Amino acid sequence: MLVVGATVPAAAQRADPGAGCPPAQPDCSVWDDEPGNPGDPGGGGDDDDDDGGGGGGGGTCRWAGRVVPCYDEFLGWFNSGDGCYYKLEQPQPEAPDGQQWYVRTCNGGDLGSQSEVLLDEPPAGFGAPPNPEELARRALASIKLLPAPLGVAPRKRVGPGLVGLPVWMWSEKNTKYFGPIGAKATDRGLTVEITAEVTRIVWDMGNGDKVTCPDEGTRYDPKGDRAGRTSPDCGYDNGYQKAGTYDVTATTYWTVTWRGGGESGEILVTRNSGIVPIQINELQVVTR
Repeated sequence: MLVVGATVPAAAQRADPGAGCPPAQPDCSVWDDEPGNPGDPGGGGDDDDDDGGGGGGGGTCRWAGRVVPCYDEFLGWFNSGDGCYYKLEQPQPEAPDGQQWYVRTCNGGDLGSQSEVLLDEPPAGFGAPPNPEELARRALASIKLLPAPLGVAPRKRVGPGLVGLPVWMWSEKNTKYFGPIGAKATDRGLTVEITAEVTRIVWDMGNGDKVTCPDEGTRYDPKGDRAGRTSPDCGYDNGYQKAGTYDVTATTYWTVTWRGGGESGEILVTRNSGIVPIQINELQVVTR
């Protein structure tokens, strides 16, 4: 069976008997790996919470244990030192040289405590430029990084494997599962571009062993030149050493590189697959 685990709509069907979902995920979509189209099970960009923002953008700030937008188009810019928003008063009343009038809204932006203040210089946080990494995370939230659909040989539905024989693992070679996927976000003239790409896929063989593969691997062909031999790029070469049923899962590791505003960096994201059961039997030797 080929199983893809991801965040799916409430209407998704529970996994069929013989297949399973990752822990804490009661529903996942299930497809047969031969043939079939795994489709788009959903998911999302970043593992982190949405950066939110408000009004004209500017990311998020915190006050009194809650998240507030650093900029609000009606209130202005947030000062985390006093919990007040500041906005230049328009039209600007007459003021001494070097000073300006601001409308100050306190209590973390809750209306009801608003006043005019005359300041020598802008308050902390006023007119702060957008944070490039926050913009990168906004761009990441706009795309989907999907868990890889899994293919294995032997497959339980076809027949059991044997102790000591190699196991092949692979996934569909598709940009939506391995990248590269690009996106960008713009705020107040600053544009940040991102590129998301899988750097490795780690297979958990269900017995404590893990196999790291650099890419999607090679689909097993029972009539190919390597039939019965080890995979050329992604396999459990020595096979299982004990008979039993093993639950195989995989985790894809995405690296999201971003650049903009003279800065660059990386955001690391993982996606977990569903569960593929493998049945392994003992090799029976008959003597006469």
